[in-house]
Order: sequence, then structure tokens, then C-alpha cells
Amino acid sequence: MTTRILLADDHALVRRGVRLILDNEPDLSVIAEAADGAEAVQLARVDPPDLAILDIAMPRMTGLQAARELSRRHPDLRILFLTMYDNEQYFFEALRVGAAGYVLKSAADRDLVEACHAAMRDEPFLYPGAVTTLVRDYLARARDGADIPARAVTDREEEVLKLVAEGHSTREIAELLYISHKTVERHRSNILQKLGLRDRLELTRYAIRAGLIEP
Repeated sequence: MTTRILLADDHALVRRGVRLILDNEPDLSVIAEAADGAEAVQLARVDPPDLAILDIAMPRMTGLQAARELSRRHPDLRILFLTMYDNEQYFFEALRVGAAGYVLKSAADRDLVEACHAAMRDEPFLYPGAVTTLVRDYLARARDGADIPARAVTDREEEVLKLVAEGHSTREIAELLYISHKTVERHRSNILQKLGLRDRLELTRYAIRAGLIEP
């Protein structure tokens, strides 16, 4: 059977290249493309795919945020991350949101097809460096008796944080998230307090470091 794929990346050239790799396989077919996480969620609602391949840093809604929403709406959907970030923070957050695999864009021509097939077999796919990261982190935390740290902000606060950092006004954020102006302001105040930040500039710098927006 052919695996129906939803591909989300905010760079059209990346989507084109990835699509060429995938559509060259007889059992893989890209049925929809999204330029950000919010569009990916909308497209999946209209025509649910078998597999979603998501970038991490995208406008409006990151791949990680989209993955959480997609997992809630479509429990059987497999999710892969295709990213430029060889970073422990994003790697572990991808595992938290239920990703079946984590593939680096620099190795997409070598690893992506294999990762798709593994995901559809319900097998995890991790790029070689990620295995080293996972083992090193596990050993360090086991030695210290610690668990993977909890996220600093809630899912909703992260959504507000991203939109604030992208320059959206309180009114625009309220409309995008279907919440009141007061709720937006409360979330923003909570975020600043939790993260020890003072203003929009510091918040934007944090969002860049956290991979919520691109510099």
C-alpha cells in the first residue's frame, strides 16, 4: 500500500527537494504540502495522511506545536521531523510529542526514505548522532538520579510566546488563538515571570534560542 504523506516546511525549495526524494519511491506519495504548522493541522483535518513530515522552526505554529495538535486529533498518525537542528533540546522534545523519527536535512537524501518506512512499521528512526546523544544524556541523568526536565511553559503559553516574538499584536494573537485579549495578556505576563524576562526583545531572543522562530 502507498503511504500518504503530508509535508510541512516554510521553504518552498526544501519542500520541492524533499518531494522529489519521496515521490521517487513507489510506496510513498506526498498528498499535501504546508508552509507552516497551522496549515499542516488544517490540511490533516480535511484529508488525514498516514505520515506527517514536519520541520521544527516554522511561522505561526512550529512543527513541535503542530505535532502535539496532530497527535491529539489523529492518534494513529505517524510523525517524522526533518530538521536542520542537531540539538538535544529539540531532539528530546520531538520524542515527547510522539515523533517516530528525527532526520537531519543534511542527510535527507540518505535517511529520509528509510525513516518513512521505519515509521510505517512502527519502528523508531534516529540519525546516528542522535543515538549517541540519547545514550550520553540517559547515562548522565541516571548517574545524577534525574529525569528529563519539564518544559518551562505550557503548550498555550508557548503558542502565545511564538506569536509575540513574531510581532503580532494582542488583538491579532487573540483572534488567531480564539481567546480574549485579557487571556493573552495573562499568558504573556506568566511567560515573562516564568522565564525571568523583562520585555518583548528578551522574549524574542529566547524564542530564537528555543527554535520557535528563525533569526
